[in-house]
Amino acid sequence: MACGTEPVTTVVRTRVPRVVTVLALSIFVLGTSEFVITGILPEMATDLRVSVSDIGYLISAFAVGMIVGAPLMAVLTLRLPRRTTLVTMLVVVVAAHVAGALAGSYALLLVVRVVTAFGTGGFWAVAAVVTVSSVGPADRARALARLLAGLTVSNVVGIPLGTLVGQSFGWRATFWMIALLGLAGLVGVLAMVPRGRGRGEAPSLASETAVFRRGRLWLALGTTALYQAGMIAMLAYLTPLLITVAGLPAAAVPVVQVALGLGSLAGITLGGRFADRHLWRTLFAALIGATLLLALLGLTAAVPGFAPVVAVALGFVAFVAAAPLNARVFSLAGAAPTLASATNTSAFNVGNSLGPALGGLAIAAGWGLTSPPLIGAVLTVGAIGLALVARGVDRRETLAR
Repeated sequence: MACGTEPVTTVVRTRVPRVVTVLALSIFVLGTSEFVITGILPEMATDLRVSVSDIGYLISAFAVGMIVGAPLMAVLTLRLPRRTTLVTMLVVVVAAHVAGALAGSYALLLVVRVVTAFGTGGFWAVAAVVTVSSVGPADRARALARLLAGLTVSNVVGIPLGTLVGQSFGWRATFWMIALLGLAGLVGVLAMVPRGRGRGEAPSLASETAVFRRGRLWLALGTTALYQAGMIAMLAYLTPLLITVAGLPAAAVPVVQVALGLGSLAGITLGGRFADRHLWRTLFAALIGATLLLALLGLTAAVPGFAPVVAVALGFVAFVAAAPLNARVFSLAGAAPTLASATNTSAFNVGNSLGPALGGLAIAAGWGLTSPPLIGAVLTVGAIGLALVARGVDRRETLAR
């Protein structure tokens, strides 16, 4: 199916059910947990007596845990009721944050982050399947956008709040805050997610793995990984870039984070509205926009006033892309969505691991804090290339029918 030639059909739109909103509230907690470290890098580095780059590697370690944990938890819990899996994963996340708040060494905190990632990956995978199964095929992107809105709200509220708490009371207080929020999410899941397996499901590992024989799914996953790597390469080191290069006071960073989160919320809303009907147009617009903005940030960060504005624009573009990236994987997964959803989570976290690692290596090599967004631009060019290949494969398969 070529970009610009997607058929427009008349479809019946359905209301996104309340259970998706409840799941989005838990995603808000998990998103805060995953990325709040970007706002408290200096405090953690000072307290644990390690470098900023070392703390950045905690983000990569979390991502590695998600890469392994999401599919592993999907396989281990495949035959369990989805509600049971969601509850179990939230309990793991809460317990891990308590352990993190009490951690006395960098090594122990590294282990805690990996364990947290296992719980987070397992929750993400099953929550996405519950979300998609609650609506029809014509509303997948919109429903997934509602779920992902929890992540954008974590950018607007959770991460800035966690940054403020960490700067005021120490980074350990941020971990305690997330543990309490996780308990609230657990109560919501217990109250709203129905018991049982769902609509006549009888999942098997064989049917779930069969979908991976399709080359188009791997192209979709690769596009996701490269795109996310490019965005997180920038985001992981945005706080020190804003303070050291752009010259913003530390107290202004949470303000920028709130604005970036608002941009993300607008982006996921817009992406969700358009991706169901115009998936390729939406995706390519976001990929190209992200590439240009990442390059602009790297080249103009020292120009007064530029970096905060470009960062907010990047938050918008990043989440415009999220809806079509997620919806495409589910459209290719067919009747076996659980492991595909888990692997899609892993693909995002391949990017989350690769981006900070490459950014940290560039900083350690002396290339400066403006190098991560430039590396990000190169990675998103790779994502555009894979998406072009995928579009070509879609076109050939459509013509062959």
